[in-house]
Amino acid sequence: MTNSHPPASHPSPTTAEPGGPGCAGGLTVLDPPELPGPADDVDEGPAAPSATLQDRLAGRLSDITSLHEHTERLARARGLDATLDAVLASGAALLGAGRGVLVTLMPGGGPGQPVGLGLDRASLGALETVPAEQSMLTRLLSEHDRPEELHSPDLAEDPAVGGRLRELAVHLGLGGAVGLPLATVEDGPLAAAVWFYDRPAEPARCRRELARHYCEIAAPLLAKQLESERIRRTTEALRRGLLPDHLPQAAGLRLAARIVPAGLDRSSGSDWYDAIPLPDGTVGLTVGSVSGDGPGAGPGSAPGAAAAMGRVRAALRAYAVLEGEDPVSVLGDLELLLKTTEPSRTATAVYAWVEPEERRITLAGAGHCPPVLVGRHGAEFVETSLSAPLGMLACWEAPGVEFIAERGDTLLLYTEGLARRCGPTLHAGQANLRRAAADAPRDVRIDPDRLCAHLLAVCPDPDAAPATDDLMLLAARFE
Repeated sequence: MTNSHPPASHPSPTTAEPGGPGCAGGLTVLDPPELPGPADDVDEGPAAPSATLQDRLAGRLSDITSLHEHTERLARARGLDATLDAVLASGAALLGAGRGVLVTLMPGGGPGQPVGLGLDRASLGALETVPAEQSMLTRLLSEHDRPEELHSPDLAEDPAVGGRLRELAVHLGLGGAVGLPLATVEDGPLAAAVWFYDRPAEPARCRRELARHYCEIAAPLLAKQLESERIRRTTEALRRGLLPDHLPQAAGLRLAARIVPAGLDRSSGSDWYDAIPLPDGTVGLTVGSVSGDGPGAGPGSAPGAAAAMGRVRAALRAYAVLEGEDPVSVLGDLELLLKTTEPSRTATAVYAWVEPEERRITLAGAGHCPPVLVGRHGAEFVETSLSAPLGMLACWEAPGVEFIAERGDTLLLYTEGLARRCGPTLHAGQANLRRAAADAPRDVRIDPDRLCAHLLAVCPDPDAAPATDDLMLLAARFE
């Protein structure tokens, strides 16, 4: 394995076809055309120099066009995964390779999970077993003495390649390889990619230079995607940290929940769910959503909305412990707190007080979607009184609803974001959600965890626009 040329003692490899991107006319973006000067030999006739120059100019134009097409594709990529896929695919096209692997540098150093092109999970897992001292990826991610390029004409026979990598080259059918780093001056190494040929091959210099130039262009874009992904993960960790890390266990009641946060660049609200074990052995169940123009609010303001949601949820837990059997009082106290401490925000919520042994449920809702009760014969809405969201009226109050569930029934609480993803309108989405719960297979309906997973899988409309609200579900089954 070398940085620029194969070892002199190595057999002459197969050269990649020169007609692809980066090789037209033998001229690359980095090579200026060789214009004829006064000392040029003119005995070949006036047409020869002109034809040579035209061929080289055509080659330069072909290279620039190819590079432009691939960088345009990269610019259109949305999200980190799409960016990594674009880098792998474009690098393979520019080099004329068939397969590839790319890893990003982890915050603590070392390669992260590999992304593959033409390599299945088993092959990617096998490549991860290559020791660091033999790994082309590790060398390309090095902070110091990082090579601009690594390539080997034949991994299986190259004496500079370690034994494990040579073994895998034979096992996976890998021939020649070219590796390039993705790094910037400001950020240092960001990622590394290695592309593989299916047979021994030495790609033409023009191909390698064009791929290297492409990686130099891709690196700053990748840096931005990695930073966005880091912020997204940090914020989602914050949001999930403000929600229960586990659901309580209560005799006669099985609980399950699901949340799919909306994208940070679109979300202006934040949803919660909670299951609160109360001192008398009963349980308080609640879901809700905070929105509004408070500090840090607006599209893409998930951190500010999540912080407000955490404060509201914590207050609701306290009110539930103090007067949990009266949902109207719980939501009334929450509304007063919201108007006092979060005057520019509103919230929708439903709170249910549950006696598991008697299967008695008392609930109240504030501008929230009606819960669904799933039984052996179908699914029906639990109609709560029409009410404005909390924080919108001078004084909120609405009557509660009380009913007895049958053994085996499941109560579904959900937020508006899920309903809006299930149909073209909120009303249609609610109806589709109820229908999906009723039509779920029996073995799914009797398991609240599977029922939540099933509804999230079948309900969201595939033609709907990207979600601007969290998707939230809380299921409680009476045993």
